[in-house]
Amino acid sequence: MNDDVRNIVLGVIAAGVSAALGWLARTYLWRRRLRRKQAFFGLPDHSESLLVVNRNAGGPELAVMRHDVFALLELSALIKDCNAHARVVAHDVAQQGIGERTEFCVGGPASNRRMAAHLSSLLPGVRMDAEASAGPDAGAFRIGAQEYRVDAGRSEYVLLARLTAGGRHDTRPVFLFCGQRAITNQAATRYLAREHERLARKYGGGSFVLLLKVVNSEAYGPDVVELVADVTRTAQTPLPEPEPAAGAE
Repeated sequence: MNDDVRNIVLGVIAAGVSAALGWLARTYLWRRRLRRKQAFFGLPDHSESLLVVNRNAGGPELAVMRHDVFALLELSALIKDCNAHARVVAHDVAQQGIGERTEFCVGGPASNRRMAAHLSSLLPGVRMDAEASAGPDAGAFRIGAQEYRVDAGRSEYVLLARLTAGGRHDTRPVFLFCGQRAITNQAATRYLAREHERLARKYGGGSFVLLLKVVNSEAYGPDVVELVADVTRTAQTPLPEPEPAAGAE
């Protein structure tokens, strides 16, 4: 074998080894990224999760708003990426405990009884005025001492939360998407899909509650979202009982 042939053979072998090492490295990084994503969402391979759907407030029981359907599609894509499965259940028939399966709960307490139960038991520092006749306070969030009102189509708020039973990291999480309007629920799911890696680095397997602001949805839809604050501690601290009116016995 002369030198030219030997150099060609060695070059082919080196190229093959480099390609194999590159493929192995990419596969390792892809698997590590997948495992981190699965850990954050509590979705190991072939596991089952729940998509708890609400209804159009004031409408038929199973009339889901268009933007809530889009939110469910966003979540379904995330679940599929984790090699897991989703089961869609109506809000009034989801009767499992917390931590058994990963749960994605969409909609405000007026249209989703499951959400109302989660707010009451897991986020006692949050109140949402669900009365349609509440005037400017309709749909407003109260988180601790702060109030966040709806300015429809211009400035709307949504809570995005990842919660675990008793704060334990070894249980499956519950994700809440509790918005003032249906389009804000979709905005929160899109924000989670876009930012889950950063959130996993910051919070790991712990709980968090974020208040997001959807800006000018009338023009931009669910795409322009600002992080207002991390309200985890405030949302988990019970609100003080209202003082009795003067003269009340």
